[in-house]
Amino acid sequence: MLNSTQLATMLSLQDAMNKKVNPDWLNAGYAYLRAAMIESVEGIEHHGWKWWKAQQKDLPQLQMELVDIWHFALSDIIIGFSGDIQKSANTIAEQLASNRSQVTFDGKEYVFTEQDILDNLELMAGLCAAKRFDVPLFLKIVEQAEMDSNELYRQYVGKNVLNFFRQDHGYKDGTYHKIWNGREDNEHLVDVLNTLDISLKDYSDSVYNGLKQRYPMD
Repeated sequence: MLNSTQLATMLSLQDAMNKKVNPDWLNAGYAYLRAAMIESVEGIEHHGWKWWKAQQKDLPQLQMELVDIWHFALSDIIIGFSGDIQKSANTIAEQLASNRSQVTFDGKEYVFTEQDILDNLELMAGLCAAKRFDVPLFLKIVEQAEMDSNELYRQYVGKNVLNFFRQDHGYKDGTYHKIWNGREDNEHLVDVLNTLDISLKDYSDSVYNGLKQRYPMD
């Protein structure tokens, strides 16, 4: 289960990244749950669902979609509390502590702990279309995608910090170098993440500094 430090870190990072895009993002009216709905459907595609043709599950891409969904979900939750990070964290923690295993949608009870990942992704897409997001359902899907809460945290922080790093080093004006020493920045990120303990209180700063040490400064 995600702990209080992890929740505070992710929510703060999400708020900061959104402010980097638009300082008034809380009032911009962005359709974050619509984005989460689309990503849920893309997750179904990466898993494979068509009975009329051979398909192979792309687990890394499915996991990446879930990390993206979490970005959008956190944004929507923060908006719901008018930017209050602590209240947002408390609400997520309360939902997780409830150990709830079902959700009501369109008058029907769905026991998501007994459903497979495809049915749960479909349920999440439906909830997002109805402007709802269910954290326990999402974490069940994360588990079904062979991730745990620590891996979700690790991947989320890594992707968020890399986005910050790119922006800070000229991504917008085209001066950023995505390939360093013959390798893409995503590969360098993986190396950095593999050297760090996720229990560090300054984990996100450590990831950023790790990238900075590797980045060629002209």
